[in-house]
Amino acid sequence: MNSTHSQGLSFWLVFLMAFAIGVTIASNYYAQPLLHSITHDLHIAVEHAGSIIMTAQLSYAVGLLFITPLGDMIERKRLILILMLLSTCGLVISASSQNLWMLIVGTAMTGLFSTVAQVLIPFAATLAKPEHRGKIVGTLMSGMLLGILLGRTFAGAISTIADWHYVYWIATGIMLIVTFLLWLSLPRYRNHISINYLQLLLSIGALYRQEPVLKIRSLLAITSFALFSLLWTPLAFLLTDAPYHYSDFIIGLFGLAGAAGALGSPIVGKLSDKGKGKTATTIGLALLLASWLPLSLAQYSIIALILGVILLDFAVQVTHVSNMSAIYQIRPEARSRINTGYMVSYFTGGMLGSVGSTYLFSHYGWIAIVIAGTILGILGLIIWYFYTKTYTISETS
Repeated sequence: MNSTHSQGLSFWLVFLMAFAIGVTIASNYYAQPLLHSITHDLHIAVEHAGSIIMTAQLSYAVGLLFITPLGDMIERKRLILILMLLSTCGLVISASSQNLWMLIVGTAMTGLFSTVAQVLIPFAATLAKPEHRGKIVGTLMSGMLLGILLGRTFAGAISTIADWHYVYWIATGIMLIVTFLLWLSLPRYRNHISINYLQLLLSIGALYRQEPVLKIRSLLAITSFALFSLLWTPLAFLLTDAPYHYSDFIIGLFGLAGAAGALGSPIVGKLSDKGKGKTATTIGLALLLASWLPLSLAQYSIIALILGVILLDFAVQVTHVSNMSAIYQIRPEARSRINTGYMVSYFTGGMLGSVGSTYLFSHYGWIAIVIAGTILGILGLIIWYFYTKTYTISETS
């Protein structure tokens, strides 16, 4: 990728935007490898620990719905910088928390405004030349998945040498530095539309009604990210129990295994640029189902668990990038709103997966997670099969 790919979209800027997306998204996932330490420190029951993760996902979904559509209305650089600073304030509250409710408030504020990542992605898609859009979106999606996964590694490592509160303090400093760099580097851009805020929000529903591609890709988003959360939310509890008894640091290192999935994002983006997005989606959904075979042995084999983590995260990323490339082909003037509709579905799936997984694991154990994951994987393939039989026109035409 070189600096001539787009108007003002250099290699440095793509890298910075991907890093900013990763950092902001990571702030919603620091708690996952720390759940054992947080529940012990704040005297929280295990079945209530999922409320922290649920709060992050729910507030992110609310921010997606009510904040990210503003990218089609407000000058984007200004909006991005404001959201970055507000998300940083949420990290400060989490870092200072001494009880569950204070941590939930900080988590909610961070999650609400970390939707800045979903302003950056359509912004980059708008600046990119059409022939490179899939690759650039894939690169930014790599930043997103790396943030989700390596945020766990970062949190686990810091909590091993210091109190878990320091995870949020250090993250605060990183966010401030990234915000400053974005202020220096981002170009200004305003999308000229003649509708008010209420009409802007209502138009998202209209896009769902009018665009079958958006509807089906949103259903796949719910399924894929629910599977992602179904694995990652209870993983800390699985790894602290027998036979593993791992520390927060070791649990965080599993983010490195999952990060291998991010490497496929630019490749999937290139396939989408060549009109092979549907093939990539089929492969991704098939791998989502197949990943639960090694994961069914996770209680007995660390090798099977690592293999399953790599396979599932790769499959989620393949599905997600092909989805994003498909929806960005429609309505260029409404990319922020289309992105909003899709990502609300995506993180709603993540929220449902988080809540459902903590309930299933605490009441029925790992086997219930495997059964639920297998059922969801089959459901995703069924949805995609009927869609491809119903809509034969290429999404890229």
